[in-house]
Amino acid sequence: MDRIRIRGGARLRGEIPISGAKNAALKLMAASLLTDEPLTLTNVPALVDVAFMAELLRSFGVAVELEPGTRLGEGGRLSLCAARLTSTTAEYDIVRKMRASFQVLGPLLARHGEAKVSLPGGCAIGARPVDFHIKGFEALGARIDLADGYVLARAPEGLTGATYEMPFASVGATENLMTGAALARGRTVLKNVAREPETQDLGHCLIAMGARISGLGTSEIVIDGVERLNGIEYKVMPDRIETGTYAIATAIAGGEVELVGARAENVGALIGLLEKIGTEVAATKRGFAVHRNGFRPISVDVVTDVYPAFPTDLQAQFMTLMAIAEGTSHIRETVFENRFMHVPELARMGADIHVEGDTAIVRGVPGLKGAPVMATDLRASSSLVLAGLAAEGETIVNRVYHLDRGFERLEEKLSAVGAEIERLKA
Repeated sequence: MDRIRIRGGARLRGEIPISGAKNAALKLMAASLLTDEPLTLTNVPALVDVAFMAELLRSFGVAVELEPGTRLGEGGRLSLCAARLTSTTAEYDIVRKMRASFQVLGPLLARHGEAKVSLPGGCAIGARPVDFHIKGFEALGARIDLADGYVLARAPEGLTGATYEMPFASVGATENLMTGAALARGRTVLKNVAREPETQDLGHCLIAMGARISGLGTSEIVIDGVERLNGIEYKVMPDRIETGTYAIATAIAGGEVELVGARAENVGALIGLLEKIGTEVAATKRGFAVHRNGFRPISVDVVTDVYPAFPTDLQAQFMTLMAIAEGTSHIRETVFENRFMHVPELARMGADIHVEGDTAIVRGVPGLKGAPVMATDLRASSSLVLAGLAAEGETIVNRVYHLDRGFERLEEKLSAVGAEIERLKA
């Protein structure tokens, strides 16, 4: 199993290109099921999860092709054509690998009138139930049964528009229901929906395919169903979590890095905090630049919540920054109940962190010490790499397969701006 070795103390300088957003790309790939024409996606990141989604779509009979002469993550173009499906069953062996696989339920149900999708099960950072998805589709007229760990959904006459208010602004449920409603008869009104940029990106793609959707970026989305959608070419938005991770990395290690292709408006909550702690953030023609001199950051309190608040997917990385800040910070996690599993690993490196319920109390220390650590999930993995950048000596991060699910060439990108980091092959 691969490991990553970091020798701390190097300042970062240069530029880092931001890859396409994983959380947008996966949902856009699932949207290919809504049309019999090719959907061509560009700026698709080269990630393990993208490969899993491609495997799932192929199991339905979708033609998935990387266009000749291109590579994922390097301007690659991924063509998906669901002209003729041979199955509408998403098997457990594939869905268990990646929760985003459940997003095929809406497109399959909307276009083909039926779907059998494995329940994704639990998750290392929380249960993340699919109740909102199921209740939403029932509101749209689907008959749904649960049997042997599968969701059996049927709408032989198609889905019918309805009004559905979600108890919580669930990203997955919003996206699943939006894709399903795109081909439903009549008008669907979704209330208390997610406002995340990736959700908006999916909506913009659907609109370009011929869907009639309004309200993207607000708490209420209105979808007027159409009979069919068309194939198009669409560019995946830049990854805001990768953007935030490298911005925090620069604040931790010090130096100046331009994040090329990044959209500052998608990480506004983070930028506000970085500026409060003494880090400079400036717009550039190609994205924005982050600069921090030799002074220690200043502690600030953080509460995670749904967009546009501070994202839970940057909580672990920001905690690492607060671990070396001057003063005490309180980091409250309101989205996932088990997302402090990186705390014991940071403590191995000398961090002073105490967890009380949903809040981590972080007392900043002057510096961290390199140590062997174990990654527990995707975002925790990146937080340990960032800790290694600031630590004295050598840090070895084990179980980095988590990183390959969400960060494209992380060690190469950090090495290119001066970090002493390398992957140790198993």
